[in-house]
Amino acid sequence: MVAAAPVLSVDPRTGNPREQVAVESSSEEVDRAVRAAHAVRGALADRAARAAFLRTAADLLTEAGEHVIEAADAETALGPARLTGEVARTAAQLRAFAEVVDEGAFLDIRIDHEDATRTPPWPDLRRYKVPLGVVAVYAASNFPLAFSVPGGDTASALAAGCPVVVKAHPDHPATAELCASVLRRAAARAGLPEDVLVLVHGFEAGLELIRHPLVAAAGFTGSVRGGRALHDAAAARPVPIPFHGELGSLNPVVVTEAAAAERGERIGAGLAGSMTLGLGQFCTKPGLVLAPAGESGDRLLKALTDAVSDAEAGVLLDHRMRDAFLSGVGERAGLPGVEAPVTPGAGGDHTVAPGFLTVPAHLLAADGPHDALLEECFGPVTVVARYTSDDEIDAVLSRLPGNLTATLHTATDGPDTDAPALLAALTPLAGRVLVNGWPTGVAVAPAQHHGGPYPATTSTSTSVGATAIERWLRPLTYQSTPDALLPPELRENNPLNLPRSVDGRRA
Repeated sequence: MVAAAPVLSVDPRTGNPREQVAVESSSEEVDRAVRAAHAVRGALADRAARAAFLRTAADLLTEAGEHVIEAADAETALGPARLTGEVARTAAQLRAFAEVVDEGAFLDIRIDHEDATRTPPWPDLRRYKVPLGVVAVYAASNFPLAFSVPGGDTASALAAGCPVVVKAHPDHPATAELCASVLRRAAARAGLPEDVLVLVHGFEAGLELIRHPLVAAAGFTGSVRGGRALHDAAAARPVPIPFHGELGSLNPVVVTEAAAAERGERIGAGLAGSMTLGLGQFCTKPGLVLAPAGESGDRLLKALTDAVSDAEAGVLLDHRMRDAFLSGVGERAGLPGVEAPVTPGAGGDHTVAPGFLTVPAHLLAADGPHDALLEECFGPVTVVARYTSDDEIDAVLSRLPGNLTATLHTATDGPDTDAPALLAALTPLAGRVLVNGWPTGVAVAPAQHHGGPYPATTSTSTSVGATAIERWLRPLTYQSTPDALLPPELRENNPLNLPRSVDGRRA
């Protein structure tokens, strides 16, 4: 019998193992995990208990914040300041979904009474949404809290009434174990079974999880390659399941001539701050910037050069990502016509140095070796494509895949005649379109949308904001059903006092 492979916590600052956290989960252990979660799904039917669980989880995570930050920093090198903010964000997400559960609008209750005068006649119809079942969550490398064990996928699935099995990310297994224990303790305090949240480890466990017949849906944040493999596995099952994957994004930025002339220096400095934030390890990092050639663009480039030159080298999440970054920037920098005003690359044995590349925009307008510049490179680098005409902007934008964000910088002190057409050109490319801002930083708000056309995401849903709960629900209609047989949510006298639409009117 082959021994299970150890799950090691590794220090990215040195590349050395810190400790053995667990062993990779076998197929039998994955099966037990999913069946345990499936067996307790009925306990989540109590909305009040769900809301109490989510609030308790937020409280316990906050109380354990010092230990969580210490563990996460040791495994990711993201730093206490960044991780302190992530603890606060993650707790806020949990509390926000508790409010969603309390309010009840996510059930989308619609009642149409019987109406024999219709052609054809209407029977009595009552519609709401019910949880799908066990949700598989694949933790992200770059957000060890907010997009991992206690993160938005988990919080929204639990809020929907779905138990969760999390596949821990290998970059932060100790943090995953600590956060899972926090959530399981929170469940117990709220009177729910601990198995509403179960954790598994290992690459093969991730494949076993997506194939398990009792898993009803999955959420993923990671690479295009890994996400697409899981997406295809979800679709190839005898019973296909929804797979909500966030895979990759270039996040294009267009700077108009008027904007560059008005405030090119500020735009350059702002771009430097955004593309180096978190050492370029945000999924919303601006990876391609279309800026004008000429004097105004030169001023933008000088400000960008000055700011990026002052940025410190840092440690990426793991050495595999460091190797991929060095390889990626080396390949791109070697292309004809590409220049590196600040050369991205190795900053030391374990660090990388931020930088950026420039290229004439016309070289990106058709298929060729420069296509690599239109693909995401994870880490502190961006590409500035300098255009000489609107036609060059249009040609480059027409070749871009789907993105999480797209940004337009336009003049603020007067009219900018280019802005309307450019905003219209950017809108089909992304799930969030910004004007005169930077895409890094995703507000956890009801109106937020964090998703976009493929390959940004594999569905039209969001992974941030209140409507993220919709991924884990399905509509169900009862027809001509006696009131006594209806679930309380759909009964005539509305005993739970839920928001609903009755005969086309909000009640």
